[in-house]
Amino acid sequence: MFAVFKTGGKQYRVAAEDVLKVDKVKGEPGEIVEFGEVLVIGGDGVTLGAPMVAGATVAAEVLDQARGPKIIAFKKRRRKNSRRKRGHRQEFTLLRITEILTDGKKASKTAPPRPKRAPVPKPESFDTDTAPEAVTKKPRGATGKKASKPKSKAPARKTKSAPAKGKKKK
Repeated sequence: MFAVFKTGGKQYRVAAEDVLKVDKVKGEPGEIVEFGEVLVIGGDGVTLGAPMVAGATVAAEVLDQARGPKIIAFKKRRRKNSRRKRGHRQEFTLLRITEILTDGKKASKTAPPRPKRAPVPKPESFDTDTAPEAVTKKPRGATGKKASKPKSKAPARKTKSAPAKGKKKK
């Protein structure tokens, strides 16, 4: 099941367990926020809103409140000795979609527990604890420093000499 909802003047297509960045919304990390402006709900059948789907909400857990990278706005008017440099960092909220609700249902106030991922087993044929030292360490040169790149060849010599520049002698 998926939904398209609107927040911050933008529209987002989401499904359960999606993680996305939206413009800053109120809420502390760990809280559940609801978005009521749902435009489309899809799945087995598609429900289009006119303009909104009645009784539909999207619930999301706030993961983080953060700021994006710094954007430099530099303006210069040439020959006028006028310039302006301003920096800006856009605030955003990182969300994880918990559920898509229809028919006026209310979202749960706490986030559902996340399933634990099983750790990926290491191959048994190669164990770093019992491997010989030569296999686990990087190769080094004779002086103990890291091995350097081979030196490049000397540049090719010119076969003909170029004529001298300047005035010609008579």
